Amino acid sequence: PELRVVGGHIGVPWTAEVISLATKYPNFYIDTSAYAAHRLPPALVDYMRESGRSRVLFGTNWPMLSAQRCLERLDELGLDADARDLYLGGNAARVFGI
Repeated sequence: PELRVVGGHIGVPWTAEVISLATKYPNFYIDTSAYAAHRLPPALVDYMRESGRSRVLFGTNWPMLSAQRCLERLDELGLDADARDLYLGGNAARVFGI
């Protein structure tokens, strides 16, 4: 129960499976590294807006993708303030105990 698993790069090409794992297992999380906000799949964005708001962590792919580039179109995801705060740092702080 102490092991935490983070599925990197949104699990591509198995994004649906990664969402399923995060839904089923309380210590499984998803990170969005290597994806700018506007490139996230609709299924993941829907998950982030609803039941997965506490399960998805923001990530970049520095130096290939900067944080600025990843966040340029963040508002297009339609996250409410709580989901946005969790995504941008709250989830990572909790998962990694920082």
